Amino acid sequence: MAQAFQAPRRTAWVRNLARPTRRFITTEVGSAVVLLGAVLLALAWANSPWGRTYEDVWATELSIRLGAAEVSEDLRGWVNDGLMALFFFVIGLEIRRELDMGELRDRRRVAVPVVAALGGMLVPALIYLSFNVGTEAAHGWGIVMATDTAFALGVLALVGRRCPPRLRVFLLTLVVVDDVGALTVIALAYTDDLALVPLALAVGVFGVVVAFRAAGITHGAIYFGLGVILWVGLLESGVHATIAGVAMGLVATAYPPSRSALQQASSLWRSFREQPTSGLARSAGRGLRTAISPNERMQEIYHPATSYLIVPLFAVANAGVELDRDMVEHAATSPITVGIIVALVIGKLIGITGASWLATRRSLGGFPLTAPWRPLFGTAAVAGIGFTVSLFIAEISFDGRALEEAKLGIFAASVLATGLGWLIFRVIVRLPQQDASAAAGQAPALIDLSDPVDPKIDHIRGPADAPVTLVEYGDFECPYCGQAEPAIRTLLSEFGADLRFVFRHLPLEDVHENAQRAAEVSEIAAAHGKFWEMHDLLFGHQDALTAQDLVEHASKLGLDPELVAEQLRKRKYWPRVTRDIDGADQSGVAGTPTFFVNGRRHHGAYDIDTLAGLVRAALTQQPTSS
Repeated sequence: MAQAFQAPRRTAWVRNLARPTRRFITTEVGSAVVLLGAVLLALAWANSPWGRTYEDVWATELSIRLGAAEVSEDLRGWVNDGLMALFFFVIGLEIRRELDMGELRDRRRVAVPVVAALGGMLVPALIYLSFNVGTEAAHGWGIVMATDTAFALGVLALVGRRCPPRLRVFLLTLVVVDDVGALTVIALAYTDDLALVPLALAVGVFGVVVAFRAAGITHGAIYFGLGVILWVGLLESGVHATIAGVAMGLVATAYPPSRSALQQASSLWRSFREQPTSGLARSAGRGLRTAISPNERMQEIYHPATSYLIVPLFAVANAGVELDRDMVEHAATSPITVGIIVALVIGKLIGITGASWLATRRSLGGFPLTAPWRPLFGTAAVAGIGFTVSLFIAEISFDGRALEEAKLGIFAASVLATGLGWLIFRVIVRLPQQDASAAAGQAPALIDLSDPVDPKIDHIRGPADAPVTLVEYGDFECPYCGQAEPAIRTLLSEFGADLRFVFRHLPLEDVHENAQRAAEVSEIAAAHGKFWEMHDLLFGHQDALTAQDLVEHASKLGLDPELVAEQLRKRKYWPRVTRDIDGADQSGVAGTPTFFVNGRRHHGAYDIDTLAGLVRAALTQQPTSS
């Protein structure tokens, strides 16, 4: 059924799905740029003629009182302890999503990034202590343990653009583990007075949260209230309150929407459309919300706010350091500053790569490596960017001149780690491509597509032996499939022998009344060797898919209209369409268009730039034969 691609003259209407603003908001590069601007703003404010107002503003007290109970913090404390809990909540959501649906759903794959994170905490801490052993400054060893999530992911997206997508998952897992590790260190090593009663309250509340999730309770207001109580309990106990954010994020499950849930939501919406009452409006809204996992809903709500407001606000509140010549000269020889720089820039690189190597040794478990060795070195260098949690611990550990020296060390290490990561990735690009033997020990790519491509059954455009396969589950009446279709044509023309395209049916009968018959008539055409001609014709006439229109389309292709009409009435080819629908259900596909690249599901936009980037990334992961 394979057919070479020839671009027809007519194409379906096109709409640009990747608006520049949307693309900016949804990338780590954008958030890193905003964060950098916030750092520069804080430095400019602290070193301006109004520099004294910097500390005056952030030291302003703000209290919330309810009867005899009161929570009082200065503005910096509310940002660091309060708002940043939402940032760590989003991180918890992201890692839970990877555990449920992403690379980390294979639990053995978690081992290497977790062990790497532990190495990336232990080695830098030892290096820092070697510079400050026997002094009061040794108390700051926790500063060098954590990697800044926003900066590190943003820099990786910039300097490692051509490297495998697995690197982001590896780095994300690593930064979450060492953030949690660093926060645990704060709780254990930087807590002077641990209040057991509030801590017990916090543990009990979290137990209630877990029980409610197990019982299937989904009301967001309940969890918000419990989260606030958990945060207050940890704050009053002396444990860093941002741990509440990570804990709440990790219990929010992620799963793809099911076709049954979507059909129910569609039914509720139609009921509301026919009877627009407030009760049916609530039912329709509830049906729409519950069709999507709580993890995805909350990421949609909180991720933009944390990336573009909370983390930059944290930077403005904490990055202001007065820079003068004496200060910089003193810091250049300070064991605190030098220890932080060496620990983050060199210690992270050694600790992460060394621990990863140990974790993959057969004698120590032989866990699969989830990222290639070459780019892993670059990722380990980028992990030396310490900012958010590093500043947390610096604020806890030091004050006065020592705090300023620590902040300078953190800033300098972040700049140097960025440069080192960029240099390593530049070298990687210029190295010869690795052969298949170099992939030994690496975890094979996880496959999301339940039914492998079968040339005897599937409809294929492009060479059968192409290194990259793009599978689409589509609906001939779906306008979004129509929007994606010109991009697919362009991809096939651009990549030639490197790409094959597979179209599978998923007619959304509850939404598109003609989709089912359109899928069947394409299979009637396929029986006469004309599937792709019919495919192009149907997408070119999405507004003409009634039974009569379909017979006329078939007639234009030289098919017997009476035979086509009879086969449609008898639904002769419906079992063939059902085969694709069953495969879609097994692969967790509920909407159209849904794309798989070499068996991995793509989540997100499907404009030409996005899809071309996916194909190029898949090509870079194809090892050459030795």
